[in-house]
Amino acid sequence: MKGIILAGGKGTRLHPTTISISKQLLPVYDKPMIYYPLSVLMLAGIKNILIITTPHALKSYKNLLGSGKKLGIKLEYMVQDQPKGLADAFIIGEQFIGDDNVCLILGDNIIYGDGLTDILAKSITEVEKNNNAVTFGYYVNNPASYGIFEFDSKGSVIDIVEKPKIPKSNFAVIGLYFYPNDVVEISKKVKPSERGELEITSINKDYLNYNKLKATVLGRGYTWMDTGTHDYLLEASQFIMAIEKRTGLKVGCIEEIALKKNFIAKQDLLKIHSQMNKNSYSDYIYSLIN
Repeated sequence: MKGIILAGGKGTRLHPTTISISKQLLPVYDKPMIYYPLSVLMLAGIKNILIITTPHALKSYKNLLGSGKKLGIKLEYMVQDQPKGLADAFIIGEQFIGDDNVCLILGDNIIYGDGLTDILAKSITEVEKNNNAVTFGYYVNNPASYGIFEFDSKGSVIDIVEKPKIPKSNFAVIGLYFYPNDVVEISKKVKPSERGELEITSINKDYLNYNKLKATVLGRGYTWMDTGTHDYLLEASQFIMAIEKRTGLKVGCIEEIALKKNFIAKQDLLKIHSQMNKNSYSDYIYSLIN
């Protein structure tokens, strides 16, 4: 299984903040936004990851994350010249994906909750053993603003509707998707929507038509945040701050995850720490070594 983080777009909902910087490089409390989706892929055990971004932001991402070697992972980078929709990620990343299955996560999504690692592992198994696509639903109080699942009486997905006027449920489709390898060919057949983009809903409906789409509902013990507006970005920072201050544990700490997943050893973490300036984040990294 390989992973893709889509960190493109113009971030217009966050202007003027994002006029000169990529949205996914903005801080969410104590770390760059992209750390959070990267941490999800790492928790899933995915070590080969492609970051798709804009031409002007490419250098910044490489400066921040490099090759991934220090984290025991392999990072590659590609450019999306213009926002063409989420499904375009699989077309851009076709050569990177190769013969593997793939997980796509949006660079502005934060997903948090106890047991997340197990859910991610089960999703990979579902793709690899049953050749099914796996999506995730999260309860929202404003379903008309999202792509929404419709379920039957047994809890199986029967439809996905984008921003419905009369929603059939309150479960939004969040920005995390696991797909079999054939998602690449399916993406190539997607036709642009009315707004001129290759919509991921079209991909999901294709799998649904063949009864190959599964939806995992994230319950009350989980948090999903889309950080695409000023208010949402602030709320996400406040949420992360509250969790970290209350527990003393970091959320989305990619160095800690690399250590706990045995991607790196303690001596590797010590080297990472030696290259950091002293602050609360570096102090936390050092505490993991002892």
